[in-house]
Amino acid sequence: MSVRLTSELWVSAYLNRLRLADIPVYVTARGDATAGAVIVKSATLDGKARAFQRSVDFATGGRVWVVLAEGEEADVDALLARQRARDRDLWVIEVEDRQGRTLLGEDGLSD
Repeated sequence: MSVRLTSELWVSAYLNRLRLADIPVYVTARGDATAGAVIVKSATLDGKARAFQRSVDFATGGRVWVVLAEGEEADVDALLARQRARDRDLWVIEVEDRQGRTLLGEDGLSD
């Protein structure tokens, strides 16, 4: 049996994990505390960015992070603005790291 965390609790844990790794992170849009979807934008500080969202892995039934958008940071930001306009419950987290580290593949963050 898996326990489902609230969005706010997951975001709080994610922010703490990034801060412990000395990776700058910001909440750029606060969504619904209980069940808001989360998008993580990874900015590499060279004008490029990627945005990740959680999706279902149909092979395993688990949840995985997949790339929603990738390319010029302005284009990724425009997509995120459109997503946010359609879904006011959406959380947008921005990670700034030249190496593109997000820690999303680590235990406890991918599920």
